[in-house]
Amino acid sequence: MSHEANDDSFELYDLRVEAVMPEDGSKVYCGAKPGDHFELRGEMLHMPPGQGFSIYSIAAVLPLLAAKQRPTHPNDWMTSDADVACPDPNCASRLRITRLGLRRFSHAATTAVPLPDAAGDSANGE
Repeated sequence: MSHEANDDSFELYDLRVEAVMPEDGSKVYCGAKPGDHFELRGEMLHMPPGQGFSIYSIAAVLPLLAAKQRPTHPNDWMTSDADVACPDPNCASRLRITRLGLRRFSHAATTAVPLPDAAGDSANGE
């Protein structure tokens, strides 16, 4: 990806994480209901008004979200695999992570650490 010298932008996928209920009617213990979901836009998590989501379910997918936000190689499992088991081993629900559209961000707006300059100097002055 080529950028102009003053372009500090980068892209991340917006994500939707939705509860997927078992088709066989198995018991769900995590409190999820059909249609429950949240979206991750940049670093901000958004839930529909009046809807909750188990902190344990969020904890199960949280380590994967930053990687799912970034473009990956088509053969990488992070590109193809989308379902995560509920953290309760007795719960039959799954959490599906879906990539939505790409959103552009500015490096300068997301961190105080400057980019290295065009001459190849590192951000810390070395």
